[in-house]
Amino acid sequence: MCGIAGVVDANRDTPAPELLAGLGRMVTTLVHRGPDAEGSWVDAEVGVALGFRRLAIIDLTETGAQPMRSASGRWVVVFNGELYSHRTMRARLEAEGERFRGRSDTEVLVAAIDRWGLRPALEEANGMFALAAWDRAERRLLLARDRLGEKPLYYGWAGGRFVFASELAALRACPGFDDTVDDHALAGYLRLTHVPAPRTIHRGARTLPAGHLLEIRANSLRPGEWPPPTQWWSPGRAMAEGLASPFAGSIDDAAEQAHALLADAVAIRLDSDVPLGCFLSGGLDSSLVTALTVQARADPVRTFTVRMPELGFDESEDAARVATHLGTRHETIDLTVAEALAAVPRLPAMYGEPFGDPSALPTALVCSAARRAATVALGGDGGDEMFLGYNRYVLGDRLWRRVRRVPLPLRAAAARVVALPSPATVDRLATLAPGPRRVRNPGDKLQKLARVLRAPDGQAVGDALVEEWRPEDILAHPPATGPSPPPPGGPSGFIPALAHRDLATTLPDQMLVKVDRASMAVGLEVRSPLLDHRLLGLVWSMPLAWHLDQSGGKRVLRRVLLEHVPAGLVDRPKMGFDPPIGTWLRGPLREWASDLLHPATVDAAGLRADVLRERWDEHQSGRRNHDYALWTVLQYLAWRASP
Repeated sequence: MCGIAGVVDANRDTPAPELLAGLGRMVTTLVHRGPDAEGSWVDAEVGVALGFRRLAIIDLTETGAQPMRSASGRWVVVFNGELYSHRTMRARLEAEGERFRGRSDTEVLVAAIDRWGLRPALEEANGMFALAAWDRAERRLLLARDRLGEKPLYYGWAGGRFVFASELAALRACPGFDDTVDDHALAGYLRLTHVPAPRTIHRGARTLPAGHLLEIRANSLRPGEWPPPTQWWSPGRAMAEGLASPFAGSIDDAAEQAHALLADAVAIRLDSDVPLGCFLSGGLDSSLVTALTVQARADPVRTFTVRMPELGFDESEDAARVATHLGTRHETIDLTVAEALAAVPRLPAMYGEPFGDPSALPTALVCSAARRAATVALGGDGGDEMFLGYNRYVLGDRLWRRVRRVPLPLRAAAARVVALPSPATVDRLATLAPGPRRVRNPGDKLQKLARVLRAPDGQAVGDALVEEWRPEDILAHPPATGPSPPPPGGPSGFIPALAHRDLATTLPDQMLVKVDRASMAVGLEVRSPLLDHRLLGLVWSMPLAWHLDQSGGKRVLRRVLLEHVPAGLVDRPKMGFDPPIGTWLRGPLREWASDLLHPATVDAAGLRADVLRERWDEHQSGRRNHDYALWTVLQYLAWRASP
């Protein structure tokens, strides 16, 4: 796991020392991603320089150093990530006559590119990665990103130089880079709480979408041009292949096949020359990953749970029971509100552009705590996206089937009534209702219901379920944008289309951004077995009913877990991972937020001060709960104010 950066000078007139100096400024911003070593390679004749910061995981010797040249001398590669299939690829390459100097997965990848070509090498690769490969023979740069977008890759222009890097900070370090705010990106951020690919918050940069590659030919490179990326893998195609080949067997047969594939997905992610452990919350996903890790390893497995009862959640007892059953070396790490509050000002620099998901804060704290004992951690990320675990799949489909029969004007009138009580009021009333409280945050869910009632079609329902702000409500000069288009290549049907949207956009642009930045900020590598791409075709070959029922999703995944852990240890409601932002904005974060919401600051940011003042006053009085909406804006303002 590392940080990469590079420059292609379209004019080819920059001396090598100057190229290296500029590259050095870029690489310096990535030290946290690769604290162990630094490397560079330059060819001033063609105007190319590649840089690298290393977090050494496999083959800690110099044979794993980068940038790495192929044995033929044709290719020079910088690679950020892990190639889990490197052993099987190595065996095939050796059978074809390839010889290796060391044990690193990067050396295998470089040899595969040299012998097979980039795209065939990518198709053989099972891993998380972002890479740059310079072809010395044809003077072309190839950028590529993994299937589901676990590792980031940004690119743009700085004057007459094409630049790329693992994080936006490296591009901002380049003289001539256009760091002005992209209005369309800002509108997308305010709607979704993250900047949707391929845009970035800056006009001068873009992000390479997940599953895409980009080719830059030095001899025909024109400053300011944006060559179109090519999609080399698509979640929609993988889903379509599964749907076209229905599973032949029972749900028990399907669970058995999923079990075998998941066990292999975990096993190939255990290769490490540095300390490795597992995040364990006690929930379904992390418990399954931990159980399969214990099954695959002969030595005791280290597991970590973070306890933050002051923040409103404490899963430590549930996690400890699972750890005891599985026999792990378990550690519970206590964190306090003071530590959480102290981390808030660090978020803008950590994420590099506005990022409004409140769970970024506890994720950063968890990663920092785990790094004290491990350099690699396996987590349960991806279970909801890969195995249909979100409640919105069941509830959204059920709701849309009912409301779409009602004329839109009548639904809009009903929405106004539903939205009248504040979420805080609804939450208080829900606590007075007899019986167990089964719905978490009922007030927020009622507000989402109002948005769904106003939706004209299923795509708009998807927008309503995730939208935080309407740009026309909050931006002083909103750009002309319509509803977000569905990602291309997705299947039809409400649930398949919504699941495809999560896989193609929400997962790479939000969920995996959150984990990558939080973990790499402290030099921790997080591996996610539930995101193994081989699972997607299997999942979608099964009937939806095998995954979803009236109580929720992930039925098949639960069957696999019950082979390892008794139901009583994991059958419990999900516990959210969001801190009590609403309470903090009325208490310890009130002064911080008030300073950011100064009218002059808000005006300079292109936002409507009157709207924000109204929302702020309503929130402070307790009449309404605007915690997520305010947090989204505050993270944008804090990012603007950061160095």
